[in-house]
Amino acid sequence: MKTLAMITARGGSKRIPRKNIKEFNGKPIIAYSIEAAIKSGVFDEVMVSTDDEEIAQISRSFGASIPFYRSEKTSNDFATTTDVIEEVISEYKKRGKEFDIFSCIYPTAPFVTSDRLKEAVDMLSKSDADSLIPVVRFSYPPQRAMEIQEGRLCFRQPENLSKRSQDLIPHYHDAGQFYVSRTESFLKNRNIMIGNIIPMELSELEVQDIDNEVDWKLAELKYNLIHG
Repeated sequence: MKTLAMITARGGSKRIPRKNIKEFNGKPIIAYSIEAAIKSGVFDEVMVSTDDEEIAQISRSFGASIPFYRSEKTSNDFATTTDVIEEVISEYKKRGKEFDIFSCIYPTAPFVTSDRLKEAVDMLSKSDADSLIPVVRFSYPPQRAMEIQEGRLCFRQPENLSKRSQDLIPHYHDAGQFYVSRTESFLKNRNIMIGNIIPMELSELEVQDIDNEVDWKLAELKYNLIHG
């Protein structure tokens, strides 16, 4: 069984300039994803998909391969993760390389660990599922969500107000770190979020969205709390 780790890291970033190689607790943030993938020992190849020479150089310095650069089509603001994955799989096939399982890892995921990646690949390979997605439970029940209408608070599901939190079905969201999928299933479904999916539940301490400078500082504080 051949396995591939692909780290998606284009050069453009609007909210946090040069986000994918910005220093995070002493080293480029993309280094954490690369090092976790390599250390896991479950991938035959660890590559970075990028259109940016500086990102490519930094990625190589931490052990990742850059067998080809992204096309213009997958480097713009409208390209999806699916577009990038399809391109990577296609380009490898042109070079005579095919993989049974791949993991798509985000470049701004300093909380991802080699143990979690190893566990995820193992879980998927031993199952009959198409893919695996790490998730985290919503800390507050979405069934009690509110919205503002004409300046007033309104509950979206008022029938749940008198129910105990423990009686409400837990809801989860994508942890935003990585995905693991069977290549054949992905090419058939053309989306990791479609098909027979198994979850890997992560704790809130393992997850932090990094979309702006405040998120970045919170992520560094949380990382230091875990590893300090």
